[in-house]
Amino acid sequence: MSIKAEEISALIKQQLANYQDELRVDEVGTVTYVGDGIARATGLDNALAGELLEFDDGTYGMAQNLESNDVGIVILGSFKGIREGDSVKRTGRIMEVPVGEQMIGRVVNPLGQAIDGLGEIKVERTRPIEKKAPGVMQRQSVNEPLQTGIKAIDALVPIGRGQRELVIGDRKTGKTSIAIDTIINQKDQNMICIYVAIGQKESTVRSQVETLRSFGAMEYTIVVAAGPSSPAPLLWLAPYAGAAMGEEFMYNGKHVLIVYDDLSKQADAYRELSLILRRPPGREAYPGDVFYLHSRLLERAAKLSDKLGGGSMTALPFIETKAGDVSAYIPTNVISITDGQIFLDSNNFYSGIRPAIDAGTSVSRVGGSAQIKAMKKVSGTLRLDLASYRELESFAQFGSDLDEATQAKLARGRRTVEVLKQPLHKPLVVDKQVLILYALTHGFLDAVPVDDITRFQNELFDFFDSNHKDLLDGIKKTGNLPETEKLDAAIKDFAAGFQSTAK
Repeated sequence: MSIKAEEISALIKQQLANYQDELRVDEVGTVTYVGDGIARATGLDNALAGELLEFDDGTYGMAQNLESNDVGIVILGSFKGIREGDSVKRTGRIMEVPVGEQMIGRVVNPLGQAIDGLGEIKVERTRPIEKKAPGVMQRQSVNEPLQTGIKAIDALVPIGRGQRELVIGDRKTGKTSIAIDTIINQKDQNMICIYVAIGQKESTVRSQVETLRSFGAMEYTIVVAAGPSSPAPLLWLAPYAGAAMGEEFMYNGKHVLIVYDDLSKQADAYRELSLILRRPPGREAYPGDVFYLHSRLLERAAKLSDKLGGGSMTALPFIETKAGDVSAYIPTNVISITDGQIFLDSNNFYSGIRPAIDAGTSVSRVGGSAQIKAMKKVSGTLRLDLASYRELESFAQFGSDLDEATQAKLARGRRTVEVLKQPLHKPLVVDKQVLILYALTHGFLDAVPVDDITRFQNELFDFFDSNHKDLLDGIKKTGNLPETEKLDAAIKDFAAGFQSTAK
């Protein structure tokens, strides 16, 4: 078989025509130490803080300590395939996560990779996990309520869109239940929810996802999960990844609720990393920048100005206390960063008052700006009533002869506590919250035995749904109380026919 010279020259010409001279320079370093989720490498003189670095086995790391001799790298994943002497190269990219509508309804890890078994998530955009928080001129004051559906919160410590409200309490006092109920209540509220589970058991996260799915809440929720078996860097990065996903919606004019459950475990993971990276320990062995760890995260929650689309991101950070000690290092840090706190008391929880909110130590620094007018009117005296009841209750147990005014206050206080109790996963729409609190504060429950309060409430709602739907719709549409004569007459009409079963 003979090949003509013309054919050879044509082939060479074709190859030369397609040839592209491309010069590519990679900055490559050498791993000098690996272990406990971190690595050290020399030769990366121009690496940036927070830059993604790629190891030989395809694992990614993130540059943290930029020292004179080497770079301290946190490894994002398993470090079993990395050895001393391996190469590590710069990518030129800062740590980023995928964002967008495609993430909604999915369970992902802090790198944005799906872990729910429903296949890969195809996204078009990414955002850096660290971003400067909006400045004062880019924000507006919080003026729109975020309804949690929990009477004790919406009446006593209201949360507004764009606020940062801390949920704090001991282990097993119902913190996560508040988050799940609040997410469930956002159905049809034009809200996208992000639940960040930091250090929660995989089985617990799975049951929470199933709960959200059963109530139809996964249709507008993203779950970011970093379990206790995940490397410490992923526990540390999880809240930032969630914030980046939320900011994508906020800067597009949408409203976001993000729950960080919980930041105590994030601080512990950061302490572990910092000690391994040989950063000097401070109080309680936490590094000196642990306050900045949380402040730069929570400052990203905002209600943006109308010029920027008016979107918002509301943050509910959780902190776990030990034996109710809110004066420890991490609790005091986060209390000083947030716009108020909801304190859950273990004594309340174990005595059957659930949600176990302590009205005395819980506060919202936004207050009435985050309530509709009707709620503001009916809940005005509620906190004082509860506080005076608690004081009288502790005093009354030492004396038997009490005057009528004191007995009336105690009776009203018992009914207030009973009304503010709420079953799990049963958030209440705001118009019905206003209705029962109006009945309470205007004395319609004073003659109802305490044991019958819950039944009275449920039957009152059914009665209004059947006979006075217009009054409830009026509260929902206008945010104002309807004419008090009509409301009084309707509640009296129901109360007259209510049959008490108490002995």
